[in-house]
Amino acid sequence: MIDDPVTARRLRDAMPVFTALATCLLVLAIGAILSLGRDVLMPITLAVLLSFVLAPAVRGLQRRRLPRSLAVLVVVLATFGAIGGLGLLIANEASQLASDLPRYTVTMREKLGTLRAQAGGGATLERLFQAVQDLSQDLQPPEPAKPRSPADAEKPMLVEVREPKAGLLTTLGGLVAPVLHPLATVGLILLFTLFFLAQREDLRNRAIRLAGSGDLRATTAAMDDAVARLSRFFLAQAGLNLAFGVVVAAGLWLIGVPSPILWGVLAAILRFVPYIGAVIGMAFPLLLAAAVDPGWSMLIATLVLFAVVEPVAGHVVEPLLYGHSTGLSPVAVILAATLWTFLWGPVGLVLATPITVCLVVLGRHVERLEFLDVMLGDRPALAPSEIFYQRMLAGDPLEAIDKARQVLKERALATYYDEIALGGLRLAQNDRASGALAADRQQAVGKAIETVVTTLGTLPVRRGASAVRSAETEAAVAALGPDRAATAIVRRPEDLAPAWRGSAPVLIVASRGPFDAAAAGMLAQVLGRHGLNARITSQDALNKGERPDTDGVALVCLSYIEPISTSHIRLAARLARRAIPGVRVMVAIWRERDPAGRDRLRRATSADILVATISDALDAALRLSGAGEAREARREAARPGPSPGDLERMRA
Repeated sequence: MIDDPVTARRLRDAMPVFTALATCLLVLAIGAILSLGRDVLMPITLAVLLSFVLAPAVRGLQRRRLPRSLAVLVVVLATFGAIGGLGLLIANEASQLASDLPRYTVTMREKLGTLRAQAGGGATLERLFQAVQDLSQDLQPPEPAKPRSPADAEKPMLVEVREPKAGLLTTLGGLVAPVLHPLATVGLILLFTLFFLAQREDLRNRAIRLAGSGDLRATTAAMDDAVARLSRFFLAQAGLNLAFGVVVAAGLWLIGVPSPILWGVLAAILRFVPYIGAVIGMAFPLLLAAAVDPGWSMLIATLVLFAVVEPVAGHVVEPLLYGHSTGLSPVAVILAATLWTFLWGPVGLVLATPITVCLVVLGRHVERLEFLDVMLGDRPALAPSEIFYQRMLAGDPLEAIDKARQVLKERALATYYDEIALGGLRLAQNDRASGALAADRQQAVGKAIETVVTTLGTLPVRRGASAVRSAETEAAVAALGPDRAATAIVRRPEDLAPAWRGSAPVLIVASRGPFDAAAAGMLAQVLGRHGLNARITSQDALNKGERPDTDGVALVCLSYIEPISTSHIRLAARLARRAIPGVRVMVAIWRERDPAGRDRLRRATSADILVATISDALDAALRLSGAGEAREARREAARPGPSPGDLERMRA
C-alpha cells in the first residue's frame, strides 16, 4: 500500500507500459520455447491433430463392440501403415524422377534455346538459359578420368589433401544419424497419438478443470462442441485434400506428366497451406511438363487441370463441407503461416492453419482466451449496429449499403432497420447527448444515414440465402434473428378498410433532432412496402404553422429518437387529434424501453399505441388498417350459400 498519492498516481499512469512490456516478454518467451522445443512440441502437435482426425474412426469401431484399446491400436496402426506405404511409394517415384531429370533438362535446354533465339536474346531468358545449363551440368554424371598425355606432363599436378579415414563408429554414426532423427519423430507421434486417443476423456476433464469448472455443465458442453467442431473440420479438410490429390494424380497420369503420384501427394499436402499452397503444388508439375514435352500441349493441359480442379475444390466442394471460411481472418492466416514457418520450418507452414483454428475455437469457448478469437478470428470485433455507426462516422455510407444488400437477401428490411440501423441511430444519439459529437459531425452523420435509407428504399426485394457470405454478413444475420410475421404481409388497396384507402393513410411527424428524419424515413419505407403509403412532415414545419395535407390520413405517427418530455408528446398528440378528427395516434420512441413500462408511458402520452421498433409499428398499422376484417368479409361473401338439399336436411 503506497501512502504517497503522487507516487500512486505515477504508478497507475505507468501501469499500461508495464503491462505492454510484460506482454512482449511473455510472447518472446513463448516463441523461444516453441523454437527450442520444436523436436518435442512438433510431434505433440501433430499427434493432437491426428487424434482429432482419427477420433471418429475409433468411436465407430467402439460402436461395433470393439474394446477401446484395441480400436485405438487398429486405427493408429492402419493409419501409420498407410502413411508408411505412401512414403515408400513417394520415395520410389522421387528416385525414378531423379534418374530421368538429366534427359528432361536437355529437352528444356533446347526449348529455352529456341525461345531465346525467337526473343532476340532477352536478359531474362538469357539468365534462365544459363541456369538450366548449370543444372544440366550438375545433374550429368561425372566423366571418367583420362590418362595423362606427355603434353600434360609438363603441367602442374593438382594435389588433394584428404583427412584420415574415419573409424567404424564414426562411419556408423554418420549413416545412422540422418535416419534416426526422423524415426524418433515418427515414434513420438505414434506414441502420443495412441495416448491421446486412449485417454481422450481424461484429457478433456483436465482441460475443463484448467478452463474453469465453476459452471461444469456449460464448460463441458463448450469443450465437447469445440472438439466436435475441430474433428469435423480437420476430417473434412483431410478428406477434401486427399480427394484433391487423387484427382490431380489421375489427371497428370492421363496427361502424361512423369511421377503423377508424387505430384498428387505433394498437391494434397501443400493444400493445407493457405493461399499459396495450391500455387506451389502446381508449380512443380508445370515446370516438369514444360521440360518433358518438346511442344507446349502438355504444359497447357496441366495448367487447365489445375485451373479447373482448384476452383471447384475451393469454391464449390469446400463451402459444402465446412463452410466457405475456416473461421480465421486473412491477415491472421498470413501471420500464422509466417510465424509457424519461422519457428518450425516447412512442417510449421503446413500446420499453421490447423493450429490457428484450434486457438480460435478455444477463444470462442473459453472466456479467459477470448482475446484469441478477437485477434485471429474472422468474426467482427464490433456488433452490427456499432459497425454501422462507425461507417457513418467515417463518412462511408456506400460500404454500409453494400453490406446491407447482402443482409437483405435473407432478412426483411424492417428487421434490418430495427436491429442495425436504429441501433446505430441510438449510438449516435448517445454521443450527441453526452456532447461527444459536435454539431457539424451530427449533421454529417445524419446525412450519411439518410443516404443509406434512401438507397435501400430503392432496392428490389430479393430474398433467398446466399451461397457465399462474408463473416460480417453471417454475424449480422445471426444477430438479427428471424423476421416477424408481419414482414411477410403486403396489403392491396382492397385489403384495407375504407378509411385507409387514401393515397397516403399514414402521416409521420419527425422530431427536430438531426437523426429523427432518418428514423421517420425508415418507417415510411417499411409501411410503403407493405401497402400502407406514408407521408413525412417535421415537427418544425408544424410549429411554423405549416399545415400538411391531411386528406385520407387514418394514422398519425409521432417519431422520436429521444423525446423532450412526455408533456411534449401529449401536446403533439392532442394537436393531431384536433387537426384530424377521429385519427388514431401512434407514438414511436426508438429507444430500448422496458416492455412492462410501455403501457404506463402510453397512458402518460395519451397515445393509442406506443411502439419501440419498426416491426411493432408495422404490425400495429396492419391491425389498425382493418385488413383482417375486410379479408374475412370478402371470404364470407364469396363463400357459396347452402343448396336446397342442405336446407331440407337442416329443417329435418
